[in-house]
Amino acid sequence: MHVPDGFINAPVSAVTGVIAAGAIAVSLRGARRELDERTAPLAGLVAAFIFAVQMLNFPVAAGTSGHLLGGALAAILVGPYTGVLCVSVVLLMQGVLFADGGLTALGVNITDMAIVTTVVAYLVFRGLVKVLPRTRRSITASSFVAALLSVPAAAVAFTFLYALGGTTDVSIGKVATAMIGVHVLIGIGEAAITALTVGAVIAVRPDLVYGARGLTQKLKLRVDGELVDAPVAEAPAPVAARSHRKVWIAGLVTSLVLAGFVSFYASANPDGLEKVAHDKGIDKKAEEHATSDSPLADYGVKDITDSRLSGGLAGIIGVGVTVVAGSAVFWALRRRRTTDTDPASTTSVSENA
Repeated sequence: MHVPDGFINAPVSAVTGVIAAGAIAVSLRGARRELDERTAPLAGLVAAFIFAVQMLNFPVAAGTSGHLLGGALAAILVGPYTGVLCVSVVLLMQGVLFADGGLTALGVNITDMAIVTTVVAYLVFRGLVKVLPRTRRSITASSFVAALLSVPAAAVAFTFLYALGGTTDVSIGKVATAMIGVHVLIGIGEAAITALTVGAVIAVRPDLVYGARGLTQKLKLRVDGELVDAPVAEAPAPVAARSHRKVWIAGLVTSLVLAGFVSFYASANPDGLEKVAHDKGIDKKAEEHATSDSPLADYGVKDITDSRLSGGLAGIIGVGVTVVAGSAVFWALRRRRTTDTDPASTTSVSENA
């Protein structure tokens, strides 16, 4: 789904750049409310995990592969505003360092892969959570459906953008049919990865899943043959007091293993957009990436001839850079929130006024 330079014309690319910038500005403000003691330490890790899993293309049809987009996963784990920022950080790192996704198309990619997937997934997720019993299974099932629908939604968004600013004369009906068809299949893989990840985190630390906050099951007691709610117990110790270190280390190690080792076994087939673009002729005016001579272009380390070592090192570097960049952004936002809500700073501002 990474759109290269040359697929969408300059005016539409510029408009999507403005949309992306506006959405990021809104998300920066919204993320300050989401990034508390539980979310802030994990947001950068979520970005790194998405980067790692996006390297794992899985086969979906003859000669076609797919990979995680990550909007649904990020929104459910750390919140929708922070989720938009997580995926945007990943896309920026991929475009600048790995020549994956055009730089002039960065606005298109953020709009399509960060904004559309996150918004659609979170709206579906919240709607399902409201009508289903609030249990771990329902949270996981809602994650599956939300992720499943977010991928074809991104395909629809791309088709719309292509209808507005496509650089080749291709039937929009054919593009829509091909894009939505293959991305429904990719959505199944996205849904499975998202549900498995959310379910795994809920099983260990449900308090760290933004979409599962308030997940409690009332204890039932049988009285005179009838089930009644048990008295509410005293509130447990504050969740913030619990350490995130073990979860953070486990997540980072998993990301490094996926990007540095498992990625070597990923499908080499073109992804959904690449396949459709080649079959339908959308890629006739594709341009060479501005950073195609980057030392890490195409997820390999320049001058290292061993493909396994080259790809593994590139993946490890990518995870490291993404977790550092993401963590720096989210900790800065977290500190800004702390400063804004600190009673001492509020008092000081009032006195000076």
